[in-house]
Amino acid sequence: MAELVRFGVSIPEDLLEKFDALISVKGYTNRSEAIRDLIRDRLVEDQWSGSGHEVVGTVTVVYNHEQSDLAQKLTEIQHRTHDLIVSAIHVHLDHHNCLEVLIVRGEADQVKKIGELLISTRGVKHGKITMTTTGSEID
Repeated sequence: MAELVRFGVSIPEDLLEKFDALISVKGYTNRSEAIRDLIRDRLVEDQWSGSGHEVVGTVTVVYNHEQSDLAQKLTEIQHRTHDLIVSAIHVHLDHHNCLEVLIVRGEADQVKKIGELLISTRGVKHGKITMTTTGSEID
């Protein structure tokens, strides 16, 4: 484990009160751990915003499976990019709607591209890409 370093931060009192309320709701026991998580989150975001970095994540889409050829189009996209897809989960939400969650891994720009391609497919009701680090570059 890396050596801990103490440092001071100047912050307006009202902003600190809001931060303390937020971290209390989130279950943090102290400010240090909350600040460490904020820093890690920003480092991860910076890592996957650049191309060439390996990331893992999910692509989530909700769609009406009865829409003409939509499920087939989504499946075809997944087969064309199978090297990025680790796993797929398909859930029947109701008689018409389905949720698919794809676990993806690869270079950040490729993962983002497949996510955007799936989400922008005509007939997809909602979609979201979530990426994170593989953890290899963050303590």
